[in-house]
Amino acid sequence: MEHADEIIPILKSSLPFWDHLKETEKKTLSQWSQLVRYEKGGIIRCQNCECTGVLIIKSGSVRTYMLSEEGKEITLYRLDQGDVCVLSASCVLSAITFEVQMEAVTESEIIQISAGAYSEIVDQNIYAEAFTYKQATERFSDVMWTMQQILFMSFDQRLAIFLLDESGKTGSDDIHMTHEQIAKYTGSAREVVSRMLKYFSSEGLVKLSRGGVTILDKKGLKQLIS
Repeated sequence: MEHADEIIPILKSSLPFWDHLKETEKKTLSQWSQLVRYEKGGIIRCQNCECTGVLIIKSGSVRTYMLSEEGKEITLYRLDQGDVCVLSASCVLSAITFEVQMEAVTESEIIQISAGAYSEIVDQNIYAEAFTYKQATERFSDVMWTMQQILFMSFDQRLAIFLLDESGKTGSDDIHMTHEQIAKYTGSAREVVSRMLKYFSSEGLVKLSRGGVTILDKKGLKQLIS
């Protein structure tokens, strides 16, 4: 395990209930937390794996997705630096009945808090319990938004939303992703993504380049969504 001096500041800044913990509870959390480094594409959580515990993203980006029996992936949400994920600890929240998988989108450093230690804190501390269920609710909202797009929106709308969201996250109109990566994030096939991007390009909405897409007309993309 990593030295507590490196982990405690992250726990303190990421967990709003930290100041409401007893000293013994703080010690328990810090002792049962470790900093794990993942290479790009590394599997953080898989189906039927042991409970991963609660995750805090110190750096990098993580994709959470579901995998069908046919091998089709549906990206549910993504986590970036500073995000906390409790859905990775389904053994902590008994109400969670579905399995998710997680992979590192980029090289990432993640604080993993033992599910057992975290569960003990949640059972004893109302502030920790409230934070945990608030986090779970927010992640479920992300999941429901994803499902709403897949079930009720056409793919051109979903792709427009994805491109605009990525631009908003990075603050740039240049999106450095391959068609295969975009397909994973939008729950579609690479061929479908390629065809739609070519259509967007022909309409002057985007410019395509090797390994990337540049947004040229945000207003036009927004009109597709409305």
